[in-house]
Amino acid sequence: MSDEPDSLILRYLRRIDENVNRLAEDVGDLKRRMTSLETQVAGLHAAVAGLHADFAGQSARIDRIETRLDRIEKRLELVQV
Repeated sequence: MSDEPDSLILRYLRRIDENVNRLAEDVGDLKRRMTSLETQVAGLHAAVAGLHADFAGQSARIDRIETRLDRIEKRLELVQV
């Protein structure tokens, strides 16, 4: 008779242990997925920074072209000075 309660307790402890192991695996999976997401976000930040640099470079080129166009228009007297 005394074996029965011990056996019941052991069964419950084993079930709890299995659940804890499953939870640990799930947490490990979530950590790996989170790391992957963080890596992807860092890549996106780098891509956006590159785009900002490209836009700044294009703005500078447009400004130079605009200055040259203004000089050409003045030289050809296409606009009033």
